[in-house]
Amino acid sequence: MKVILLGYGKMGKAIEQAIHRSGVPVTILHTFSRSNMDAVTVASLSEADLVIEFTTPLTAAQHIRMCIDAGVPVISGTTGWYEHYPEIAAYCMQKNGAMLCATNFSIGVHIFLAVNAHLAEIMQHQKQYEVRIEETHHTQKLDAPSGTAITLAQTINTHMPRTKGWVLHPEQQPDAIPIMAHRIDHVPGIHTVTYNSSVDQLTFTHSAHTRDGFADGAWLAARWILGKKGVFTMQDVLGITK
Repeated sequence: MKVILLGYGKMGKAIEQAIHRSGVPVTILHTFSRSNMDAVTVASLSEADLVIEFTTPLTAAQHIRMCIDAGVPVISGTTGWYEHYPEIAAYCMQKNGAMLCATNFSIGVHIFLAVNAHLAEIMQHQKQYEVRIEETHHTQKLDAPSGTAITLAQTINTHMPRTKGWVLHPEQQPDAIPIMAHRIDHVPGIHTVTYNSSVDQLTFTHSAHTRDGFADGAWLAARWILGKKGVFTMQDVLGITK
């Protein structure tokens, strides 16, 4: 299998280590980072069987589109660009391509998301509880709140429609889910959903110990998408139906 790592920062290097740990025979054709990103072309991408993309919010949509044009399945873990997601997903379907984008590739996080959806359904009818989300990441993370926090909020909005959207400044929109975002050195990622009432509090947290969980999940998704066509999520990879 020939792989291109499009984005070779901390996550790209962690995925490279995950590939080596897996023992799967792989040739990493190119590792593109800031120093050589100008060399990324449809032609260079077409040399690979698979592209794993972890770049920046400003460039992710363009990179994914290039992978689709190259006819190469692409896994993307970049966050902060999702206003373009419907357009890129439609383009992938139009071109009969294959893409899988996730705000987080951790298997534990996706179990967390599934439980979050079920809990929100229960809490829809328990109006004495107010919900909030808190997330903490390393200081190098470019977007705030995190993509995972936004996904958590959107899932709650869907399954608990008494909430309306999300905000970083809760006083501006009382019905929205408040998200508190913190940036602290050397924190891979912590997400907490809290339901608070006058008599008690429910707290549900996922804490990442290292980046290995994200990298292993991305490599699992990358192997899963080979030979497939369409637009996929980690729920498809893990067989989570709700």
